[in-house]
Amino acid sequence: MSTLSLAPSTAPEVPRGLVNPLYVQLDIRRVLRNRRTLVFTLVMPVVFYFSFGASQAGADAKAYVMLSFAVYGAMVAATSVGASVAVERASGWSRQLRLTPMRPATYVASKVIAAASIAVIPVAVELLIGAVTGARMRASAWVVGGLVAWIGSLVFAALGLAIGYLVPSENAMQVMGPVLALLALLGGLFVPLNIFSHTLQTVASFTPAYGVGVLAHWQLAHDGSFVGAVVNLVVWTAVFATGAALLFRRDTGRV
Repeated sequence: MSTLSLAPSTAPEVPRGLVNPLYVQLDIRRVLRNRRTLVFTLVMPVVFYFSFGASQAGADAKAYVMLSFAVYGAMVAATSVGASVAVERASGWSRQLRLTPMRPATYVASKVIAAASIAVIPVAVELLIGAVTGARMRASAWVVGGLVAWIGSLVFAALGLAIGYLVPSENAMQVMGPVLALLALLGGLFVPLNIFSHTLQTVASFTPAYGVGVLAHWQLAHDGSFVGAVVNLVVWTAVFATGAALLFRRDTGRV
């Protein structure tokens, strides 16, 4: 992975708005050049869909699995972008940012926007593959499911940021891989929530993947609580974003 090294005297002026367009652009370009990230965010969700969804007899069952792995692909993509902060810390880029006017909130917001820009790709690919292989549902379910899978990935971008400040660079995604798989399982992405026991459904409602999973499937299958899913998504996004901003401040404060 290439890194950027800007001396304080040659660093470009940093916009003082909530989002830094230059930083977002650089982050997107860096991710698109990372073949390993593209494989895990694009290829694996499609492989999972062909393994568990394309063989389903019913068009609605295919659609359910398609939406599940669209959410999962967006989760992995957004988390990968957020967790890349661990590499930036190891390379000294975080120290360079300390010398600019960029605020912690701006850094977090810019990372989240970059993550959302990347996360839209696996969602679009998964929906296209599903449509070609026979997944069928109402037009509103396609639109709402796709938008929720994409926008809901923001919570995992913030989660990736927080993890990136807590673990060494070489271990960030090694830690997050199993964590994301477990969250997807508990959130009802790998198996429908309605086959869980009442106790497991209660536990699932407090996990980060629950909200986006329920909302993405809502037009197709009313599993779980709609209001609870919205609250879940908002709360976890706020928790991880706040944690990432505080960790960023702590990390750059050591310079």
